[in-house]
Amino acid sequence: MLLADARRAVCDYARRMVADGLVVGTSGNVSVRSGDLVAVTPTGVDYADLRAADIPVVDLAGSVVDGDLLPTSELPMHLSVYRDATDPDGKPVGAVVHTHSVHATAVSTVADEVPPIHYIVATIGPSVKVAPYATYGTADLADAMLAALAGRRGCLLANHGTVTYGTTVAEAYHRAQQLDWVCQLWLLAKTAGTPRLLPRTEIDHVADKLRGYGQRP
Repeated sequence: MLLADARRAVCDYARRMVADGLVVGTSGNVSVRSGDLVAVTPTGVDYADLRAADIPVVDLAGSVVDGDLLPTSELPMHLSVYRDATDPDGKPVGAVVHTHSVHATAVSTVADEVPPIHYIVATIGPSVKVAPYATYGTADLADAMLAALAGRRGCLLANHGTVTYGTTVAEAYHRAQQLDWVCQLWLLAKTAGTPRLLPRTEIDHVADKLRGYGQRP
C-alpha cells in the first residue's frame, strides 16, 4: 500500500472504531504498514478531527519520519507485531488494530482463554489467548501480547482490550469485530450454563475452508 493510502486508511478506520463502538474517545489505535514504514494513529487526538496529513509515520524502530503529532503510546505493541508476529499461514502483516471493545475486555478480566465456542474463532486461531496484564505502552505489554499471539492472529489483553492483525486493515478490523462478537457470545452462553465447545479438528477444518472463502476472480 502507498504511504498516502495508508494514512487515509488509518484515519478512516480510527473513525470507524468509534462509530462501531469498539472504542470510546481517543482509546484504541490503528496502524497500517507501507514498506518499511508504518502509519499510525496519534496519541490523545479526537479521531473525528483527524486528517491524513495528521497521521504520524514511523520506521520499524519507532522513529518518527513524517508528521507533526506524536504517535500512539501503544506504538511498541504495534511495532512488535510487524517485527515479530508470524501469521499461521505465513502471510505478511499489513495492519494492526487495537480496541477497547466492551465484551472482549470484559472477558479479559475473567478468563485466560476464549475457547472454540463458535467456528469463527478459527479466523483468529485454535482459541484466543489472554495476555497477562501489563501497563499500557510498555515493552512488558508488547512481550506479553506476542506470547499470546503465538500461532494466532489476535488476542485479548487482560483488563485492557484486544489486538488483531491482518494482511490489510480491513481484514484486521473485521477480526476485531468478530473477536468482540465471539466474546459477547461466550459471556451470554456462560450465564445460561456450560457452553458446548467445538473440537480442535473442526476448528482446523474450518480454518482450511476459510482459506478459500469469498469471491475470487
